[in-house]
Amino acid sequence: MTDSLLTLAGAVAIVLAGLAGLAVLVVMSLRAVRQRDAEAARAEVGELARLQAETGLRIEAMRDLLAGRQAELHRAVNERLDSVTHHLSQSMTATREHTADHLQKLNERLAVIDGAQKNITELASQVTSLGAVLSNKQARGAFGQGRMEAIIVDALPKGAFAFQHTLSNGKRPDCAVFLHDGRPLVIDAKFPLEAITALREAKGEDARKQAAARLRADIGRHVTDIAEKYLVPGETQDVALMFVPSESVFAELHDGFDDLVQRAYRARVMLVSPALLMLAIQVVQQIQKDARMREAADQIHAEVGHLMDDLKRLHERVFKLQQHFGQANEDVRQILISAEKVEKRGTRIREVDFDEEAVPADNVIPAPMRAKLQAGE
Repeated sequence: MTDSLLTLAGAVAIVLAGLAGLAVLVVMSLRAVRQRDAEAARAEVGELARLQAETGLRIEAMRDLLAGRQAELHRAVNERLDSVTHHLSQSMTATREHTADHLQKLNERLAVIDGAQKNITELASQVTSLGAVLSNKQARGAFGQGRMEAIIVDALPKGAFAFQHTLSNGKRPDCAVFLHDGRPLVIDAKFPLEAITALREAKGEDARKQAAARLRADIGRHVTDIAEKYLVPGETQDVALMFVPSESVFAELHDGFDDLVQRAYRARVMLVSPALLMLAIQVVQQIQKDARMREAADQIHAEVGHLMDDLKRLHERVFKLQQHFGQANEDVRQILISAEKVEKRGTRIREVDFDEEAVPADNVIPAPMRAKLQAGE
């Protein structure tokens, strides 16, 4: 039992020793592990420090790069803003100028429109007054006579016409134009406005027929009055003019009432508008001019005869002057011949050589004779 105890104690001691050795081994292993872990940790810490340094450098580089990019972006943004601001300023300036121009033109057009409106208002008032004038027969007659007088006064000289000229029968037409034969051309103004207005405003066929009949009656009465009152045989011209002071009324009469025109023609009364009256006055001017030229033909013939006599006398005097010039030329020619002879004698005298010895009598040049110089010398 003691052995067993000893054996057990020895086993326990061995076990304890083993445990102690194992503990030492474990401690040594732990120390080794700790030492390896510390070195690895230090290596990792160094690697981390190196990585941190590299990361710091990279961060610094990235910060510099970002700062440069930010500065470049800021500069580009500023330039773009300046450009946009400049373009916007120019656009606003141009828009303001265009707006000012458009407003000015608009004001000018408004001024023109105001002027046109005033003119329209004045024209409306004039048309109203014209309508009031034309509604009165006496005023309408004065209007037609006024137009006729304006045309005649502008075209003919004073003394070639007379207004309200009294004929031998006591009648007084509106105008009388005096021609070369002493017989005046009678012109009378008529304006059948009421009948024309009724014809234009007629709605139905019956109304148009009534208005046309009224117009035929009015024009026929005017034609008859002119033919009976103002066509005096031997005193006036064989034809009289009825002046219609409206081109539209005259055209309507010619277009729709040819029978009236033919009736007036047969009565030796010609219907004329303002344009035709001007043409007739131009024809009268030419007729008067031709008459004056025929009247002055004898005087012109006499003046031409006097002119031929003056030309004959001028020819005779020029011929005499030519003879005088011929005699003067002949005298000048004879004078030139004498001058040449005198010059030759002087040359011969200058060439004579006078010596100190006596000159023989044979060498003496005889003195010229004091004879009268003839015309041929």
